[in-house]
Amino acid sequence: MKRNGWTAAEPTTGEMRLEERTSLRRVAGLSTELTDVTEVEYRQLRLERVVLVGVWTSGTSAQAEASMAELAALAETAGSQVLEALIQRRDKPDPATYIGSGKADELRTVVLDTGADTVICDGELTPAQLTALEKVVKVKVIDRTALILDIFAQHATSSEGKAQVSLAQMEYMLPRLRGWGESMSRQAGGRAGSNGGVGLRGPGETKIETDRRRIRERMAKLRREIREMKTARDTKRARRAGSGVPQVAIVGYTNAGKSSLMNALTGSGVLVQDALFATLDPTTRRAQLDDGREVVFTDTVGFVRHLPTQLVEAFRSTLEEVTGADLLVHVVDGSDADPAGQIKAVREVIAEVIKESGADTATAPPELLVVNKIDAMSPMQRTELRGMLPHAEFVSARTGAGIDRLRARLAEILGDLDVEVGVLLPYTRGDLLARVHADGRILQSEHEEGGTRLRARVPHALAAALAEYAHAGAAPGDCGEDRRN
Repeated sequence: MKRNGWTAAEPTTGEMRLEERTSLRRVAGLSTELTDVTEVEYRQLRLERVVLVGVWTSGTSAQAEASMAELAALAETAGSQVLEALIQRRDKPDPATYIGSGKADELRTVVLDTGADTVICDGELTPAQLTALEKVVKVKVIDRTALILDIFAQHATSSEGKAQVSLAQMEYMLPRLRGWGESMSRQAGGRAGSNGGVGLRGPGETKIETDRRRIRERMAKLRREIREMKTARDTKRARRAGSGVPQVAIVGYTNAGKSSLMNALTGSGVLVQDALFATLDPTTRRAQLDDGREVVFTDTVGFVRHLPTQLVEAFRSTLEEVTGADLLVHVVDGSDADPAGQIKAVREVIAEVIKESGADTATAPPELLVVNKIDAMSPMQRTELRGMLPHAEFVSARTGAGIDRLRARLAEILGDLDVEVGVLLPYTRGDLLARVHADGRILQSEHEEGGTRLRARVPHALAAALAEYAHAGAAPGDCGEDRRN
């Protein structure tokens, strides 16, 4: 049995990447103390032990608990062991310590009782809040944004992905840069004396000012590199758009099964892992639908509630794959406790990306909702979701249930997006005739002295290439009938 040129016994690229990734993950329960010096090459680090803290400001208790469950999944993906999760009900986060001084003291007690070495807060904390909370709990404190950035840094593989993550981390780090003791002391400017010369006199920069300047220089360099990579990506995207092959972008919440669905539709072997943000770099694969139409599928980065603005900014060139698509396949995790919240979060990010790209939201690509993981849903959940999303397709990328129906639905939707044209193609333009046969659907065809007269339904890009050969004086539907009369 072959799979896209590979035999079943040979691992796919995604399987090899997954094996490499899991081989480097920290292993829980193994001591870092060595009993034999020869074991140094095989030592495994224990998992970081964390306590989660959230502030419940709005919504129901179920929504607050679902948000904490998602934070726990993010922490485990980053390589941590969750020991305890605490939620505080307040109108708004405390401006000083995020949870208030009294609750911060209680959190310190929990940290001591559990032996945790890190506190993760379910929100984006200001630099002052991070510093004040660390002083109370006396362990490392990070927020949701830093946690997501850490996961992205672990999973980035391409040069563009690594540059985008580095830029996002520096944008987050710059206002939170701190110094202690001598690292805040002033540096002498040159010789710092009267003989230092022009530009070398005076107190000089502090250490933290030097660090900030170097970070800004590094950020400027990364932005230039990303712009250069964006040019190459735009060129590839324009080439795909000019080919006339429909572009389908697979979007959705992180861990909704986008990569699994892409494998089921295209037979490719992209990386699949039951983890949040398992794949970051967009992957493009070509496939053929049941009607013979070729389609290009692009698997995009997953979204999440409160996606850090630094990531949206840094990954804009990657997310722009969404704006140039002919159709968005919006994958929803049907087994999730709040699928409606997932849909809302994804649509908010897509609207932001389209707005930032300068395109009109009214011209956004059409959307097809696909509810995945029906094999993990109860009959009551399926019935409820079918009532909530009557036009969605229900599939299981793992078992293959509903995939054939989804492929037929894709062919139907992409067929409706085509335009009908009537053209007289000269015999010298056999390339265009071949594209019509490959990417369109011929309704009527006649060979004449001046060329081939066609009436066909073709993609918009191909219709633009055929515009100069549109025959005058006859409606497309009359093609050939005037000749017989």
